[in-house]
Amino acid sequence: MTSPDLRRLSADQVRAYFDGHRTVRQYVTQEDGSPLRLSADHLDAVLHAAQRAPTDATAQLYSVVHLVSPQVRAEAARMTTNPHVATASEAFVLCADVRRLARTLEAGGAQSGHWPAVAVHFGIGDAVLAGQNLLTAAEMLGYQGCWIGGVLNDLDGLIDLLALPQGVLPFAALTIGQAAEQPPLRPRVPRPLVVHTDAYRDATHEELREAVEVMNPIAARRDEPGDWARLLRAYFAPGGGMEKREPALEAAMKRQGLWAAEA
Repeated sequence: MTSPDLRRLSADQVRAYFDGHRTVRQYVTQEDGSPLRLSADHLDAVLHAAQRAPTDATAQLYSVVHLVSPQVRAEAARMTTNPHVATASEAFVLCADVRRLARTLEAGGAQSGHWPAVAVHFGIGDAVLAGQNLLTAAEMLGYQGCWIGGVLNDLDGLIDLLALPQGVLPFAALTIGQAAEQPPLRPRVPRPLVVHTDAYRDATHEELREAVEVMNPIAARRDEPGDWARLLRAYFAPGGGMEKREPALEAAMKRQGLWAAEA
């Protein structure tokens, strides 16, 4: 029997596959509420996918912390304010990691240079690529998942919980498992606003207002209509959630040796 060529899907199949992506926070669990773990083979497959992600300069400046202990998962769920970290089939924390590279150089009799800004640039990129490969592989196996930015809610606590040394910075958490909910397909900003030809183009105010209308359903809650602009204000306007997170992230980057000194 000839195996199908999985690298020759049709354009329609590719679009349909990615339209199947959902952000899921409710997962099927055991009868006692404990996580319904992936089989060893499936877990190996998603971690294999993570390691096959592209990387710059061959460096692989990331680490994946697999959360297994119920106590660690419960504490991570509390710190990130995401309860599904404790109930998903599998949970991970994706980290930028320049420590392993520095120690590899040292093991060969060399030293690592001073490049903290570059470390953040490539470390976060590598962590994102590895994590998204992991999630895509999980979806190929029939699972769903959720990226979690809530690591920023208690960076110091998470660094201590996971015993992360200098040179390792938690970027995001990721949960995967068998979905126990069926959320709707979420909209995206119209393509002309995110894909540019040859040079960057600022969108017009009218285009931006239209984008808000397109995105409003993503902010809908129960029977309330969505208001994406209000959601963005809550996160990004003065006094919003991101301003509140800024000092803790800066402090964590300094603590982990990933803050470029001002000239």
